[in-house]
Amino acid sequence: MSSPPQKTRREIPYWLLAIGLLGVLFLWLIASNGDYATIFGAVRQGVFVTLWVTFVAFALATALGLLIALARTSRHRILREIATFYVEIVRGIPMLVLLFYMAFVGAPQLVAFWNWALAMPIEHGLLPGLSVRDFSMTARAIAALTIGYSAFIAEIFRAGIEAVPKGQTEAAAALGLSRMKTFRLVVLPQATRTVLPPLGNDFVSMIKDSALVSALGVQDLTQLGKVYSSSTFLFFETYNVVAFLYLVMTISLSLLVRGLERHMAKSDAR
Repeated sequence: MSSPPQKTRREIPYWLLAIGLLGVLFLWLIASNGDYATIFGAVRQGVFVTLWVTFVAFALATALGLLIALARTSRHRILREIATFYVEIVRGIPMLVLLFYMAFVGAPQLVAFWNWALAMPIEHGLLPGLSVRDFSMTARAIAALTIGYSAFIAEIFRAGIEAVPKGQTEAAAALGLSRMKTFRLVVLPQATRTVLPPLGNDFVSMIKDSALVSALGVQDLTQLGKVYSSSTFLFFETYNVVAFLYLVMTISLSLLVRGLERHMAKSDAR
């Protein structure tokens, strides 16, 4: 007789318990210490700005990254070359440099091109003329994060698409499905299961990289912490609160990503 399968023993995540204990202690410190409570009240609005910038930029980067991935896997060489050129160029530029470039080069050039290309309709009052001030620093930061992360997300999608066995697409073609229907009904659902965990990791990374938008004066968590600490000289206390709030966001999302990976692994094992 075969022995019954042994259940794997789950280890207690002591690291998570330690982080939870530190979180409880820090919350008690914020509630009981006047300086920490004041700092928390001063910078908490930056959490919403950080999440807003991250969510919008990540949604746009995901859509753009999917389009680039489709171009990278296209049969047409010109599309593949253009998409590869975009990915290699963007991935080679540091995010901070890309932020500055979009804020102080990209936006002015876009305004100049708009006013030049549509000069006639603008002169006749059919379209409004633009100025650099029409683009807020928040919009420029979102555009930079979108472009920067779309190149990495494109590679994630490309890997997921190429991981789908060719037999699946060949079977779909044998059934008479068009290329669009094959991608929508066969390739994309299977690729999505593969790309969801790395996409979650990229989302966590974007939350951390969103701190760079403070260099443009965007009133995110980092910027509010910098302004408050420079006016009160409470650098230790202020950046303790800022670091704590970032940890709450990133660790919570990391746990969600791990839970998603375990759920998908269990689904595949069934």
